[in-house]
Amino acid sequence: MNKKGIIGIASLIVVVLLLSNSLFIVNEGEYKVVLQFGEAKKIHQDPGIKMKIPFIETVTSLPKYQQVYESNPTPILTKDKKPINVDNYTVWRIKEPQKFLQSLRTVTAAQGRIGDAVYNTVRRKLSEVEYGNIISENTARGNLNDDITREVSEMSERQNYGIEIVDVRIKRTDLPEENKDSVYNRMISDRQSIAAGYLSEGDEESRKITSNADRQARELIAKAESDAKKIIAEGEQEAARIYNDAYGKDANFYKLYRTLESYVTTIQGETVIMLPIDSPYTQVLLGNK
Repeated sequence: MNKKGIIGIASLIVVVLLLSNSLFIVNEGEYKVVLQFGEAKKIHQDPGIKMKIPFIETVTSLPKYQQVYESNPTPILTKDKKPINVDNYTVWRIKEPQKFLQSLRTVTAAQGRIGDAVYNTVRRKLSEVEYGNIISENTARGNLNDDITREVSEMSERQNYGIEIVDVRIKRTDLPEENKDSVYNRMISDRQSIAAGYLSEGDEESRKITSNADRQARELIAKAESDAKKIIAEGEQEAARIYNDAYGKDANFYKLYRTLESYVTTIQGETVIMLPIDSPYTQVLLGNK
């Protein structure tokens, strides 16, 4: 091979090396940071082929998508002094790459800062809440997650980390193994005591209702008996008045009527009676009266 051929091949190799060190690709879901002597000079966010100064500038990648950092379970004391192991996770993303590189530089360093901030916030928040409220998913847990997310996000903004805290969630709140039995037994005892209190209150209320119903029943019966006696007395009084009026109009007829009524009472069935001749009954039957 002649000298020109060697020079041509060498030139081609140099061109290829220059191009390979000048061009780079920005993929979807990443930032490409152009560094010069370790300092960020330019940040590319849009996908495509980009250029840099060969051998002088270098390129590093940062994730653009949301990431999940899972904290290690840590022991924490609640307000009622119950030790619990808390397991949580944080959803976050790099929002401002320039600030991120200036403050944290790497994803690993960012996860360390996030872990510390979440742990301190969770420990402080849970120390203000009793265990029974922490384990309730529909009450305090939801408020705690929102409060912790807000506080960690505000801390991140104050420190100019260039990241966004999307969400912080408590996954589990477990009792240490050595404390589970005693705590569970105490919880069972507390619930039994509460149940006994409810039963006692129910019995007391039942007695009050029964006593009130009995009193009302006695009052109603007494009033009904009083009204019945009054009606009977009025009826007897009216009957006596009617009898007196009838008797006053025709004394002989009334006397005959009363005598006939006594016959109905005295002579029933096939009763046989002996009557003297001067008996009022005999006189009536003989037509003498």
